[in-house]
Amino acid sequence: MKKLKKSELKADQTIQISGSKSISNRLLILESLFSNIQIGNLSNSQDTQLLKKALSGNTETVDIHHAGTAMRFLTSYYSIQEGKTTVLTGSKRMKERPIKNLVTALQKLGVEIEYLENEGFPPLKITGRKITEKSVDVPANISSQFITSLLLIAGKLENGLEINLVGEITSRSYIEMTLDILTKFGIKNGFTGNTIRVEPFTDHQSSIVTYEVESDWSSASYFYSLAALGRKTLHLKSFYKASTQGDSAIVQIYETFFGIKTTYTEDQHALTLQPDPDFRFPEKIVLDMNNCPDIAQTLCVTASALRIPFEISGLGTLRVKETDRLLALYNELQKLGTETEITDSTIQSVGFGEPQENISIKTYQDHRMAMSFAPFCLIKELNIEDENVVEKSYPIFWEDLGKILISHNN
Repeated sequence: MKKLKKSELKADQTIQISGSKSISNRLLILESLFSNIQIGNLSNSQDTQLLKKALSGNTETVDIHHAGTAMRFLTSYYSIQEGKTTVLTGSKRMKERPIKNLVTALQKLGVEIEYLENEGFPPLKITGRKITEKSVDVPANISSQFITSLLLIAGKLENGLEINLVGEITSRSYIEMTLDILTKFGIKNGFTGNTIRVEPFTDHQSSIVTYEVESDWSSASYFYSLAALGRKTLHLKSFYKASTQGDSAIVQIYETFFGIKTTYTEDQHALTLQPDPDFRFPEKIVLDMNNCPDIAQTLCVTASALRIPFEISGLGTLRVKETDRLLALYNELQKLGTETEITDSTIQSVGFGEPQENISIKTYQDHRMAMSFAPFCLIKELNIEDENVVEKSYPIFWEDLGKILISHNN
């Protein structure tokens, strides 16, 4: 358990955040499929290390524990390893996270995949094959990681791949991030309407491309929350103004609703978070976070700490993350004094009371629950249960947090 005393924020502190987990995991798959890639500033997250270990190993059974991204990306990766049979498994929670839409798409492309326990869920037995089918229909409202999983192998297929997205697209920014990465490595693609086309990659003699991974905007969100609550300037490295990460939406969101202005130092790839001393908080936050659901927990905690009513939509994918994040928020925000109502894709505040005494936040084996609630220590002392869950995406979070806080002993 991590005990966070009532604290205040130090001014003008600088934090270097590790490379983006989302980008790093995409690059590791491409590095394994193609020979012209070198990666710099790779994420130090547990998820990325588990994926890297799986790709470098040669065992028949691969256990990726809680790493949902690795599960999804490796399902497609192993599907095209001709003649190789792989059992892909994970933790108890991973076996509860649906993967049927991705498996069905791969089966339509001719891949042999079996469910070893429950229909539609890991573990999977995958028999790698050569894919010659050119197109597949996929529901558009599923996790963008399912679509990205297919896109990452598409350039390796002799006929490329056309993906027809059926319905309303969820988390479009993550799909566009993947396509941007493919483009940087010379894999031609296009995204028109609801159809994505990736051409086969044939330029195997191309020169080595080095990709320096931008730091993780999801991880940056916790420091935006600290700046919003502590009203002190913070500096973050290494970030790009023209980011392809969907969670870079945090810049606009926190300026609009919390008065945190972001300035960039281009030559150092650094950000400065500057609270506006004259900012007037809004009467209510109404926001669709369909393109950036991973920062919704951070926003809800910030708004709760400042007692700003909120109504957040576009959160359907949070039900099938490391935990049911909407239910987890409903439970834990009560401890901060915030009553909420949730649906399958929304959360809204319905009232604010006093925070509990002796707050102890459950993490539900979810790294984002631990880190998104941590900034509340600027308001009141609290405990974070199972603090080690941060290893999934940000192993040194508690160390970095400690550098920028002054704890009060009373």
